[in-house]
Amino acid sequence: MSAKKRILFIANEMSPYLELTEFSEIVNKLAIKANDSGYEVRCIMPRFGTINERRHRLHEVVRLSGINVSIDNDDMPLQIKVASLPSARLQVYFLENEELFKRKFVFHDEEEKWFDDNDLRTVFFCKGALETVKKFGWPPDIIHCSGWMTGLIPAYLKTIYKKEPVFAHSKIVFTVGQNTFKESLGADFIKKALIHPSLKEKDLEPFKEGTNTALFRGGATYADAITFGAENVDRKLITEFSKVRGKKTLPFNEESDLTEYLQLYGELAG
Repeated sequence: MSAKKRILFIANEMSPYLELTEFSEIVNKLAIKANDSGYEVRCIMPRFGTINERRHRLHEVVRLSGINVSIDNDDMPLQIKVASLPSARLQVYFLENEELFKRKFVFHDEEEKWFDDNDLRTVFFCKGALETVKKFGWPPDIIHCSGWMTGLIPAYLKTIYKKEPVFAHSKIVFTVGQNTFKESLGADFIKKALIHPSLKEKDLEPFKEGTNTALFRGGATYADAITFGAENVDRKLITEFSKVRGKKTLPFNEESDLTEYLQLYGELAG
């Protein structure tokens, strides 16, 4: 009997914990469908302050907590909490940092003002997610990233993390979704995103505008396969990534039962 293939979902939203776009529901269904189809599944997302700890029965994973994530010469503590996805026997891990995520709002404050540190929050989440997987010692065959906040993960996996044994055989699926913000992550975003001396600005060229479209573009550029997660995706991205040599792509299909995602995972995982 061969070992089960492993799928890791990394998302900035997932139903029922956080529902900002319709894709949060798809991530939930995909995780359950993959789990029911014989894959070993884990999920990672940020622990935003809007996620109710008591209602969703989050508890701290002491053996995983205590990682410090270093960004821009600053060491930031990472706490990890876990919950079981309702109606499925699979675990969702929440990355928490009091300073960055414990707020009553997600990306904008009560007056709809964009948080100045969304750039730092993004880099922290992407690096923190990969460091968490290293600490799991759980090598995923497929890493499916969705949501603009995960955009840096494919780039990091194909550069500074590519020699990590835990990621040696991982294939990356990236979902391009609808744009949800008009602001930019700011002039310092790339500087903060250079989390290792061997990573150069040219490696992060697709991200440099720091816009919602740029985060999706960067993620898709480095992924092994691209899926489209909404009807109303930026047209430039559809033109750019619908047919890319050497990459598998899945168009958006509102009527889908998600079987084509499982076929994609199967092809990539070999």
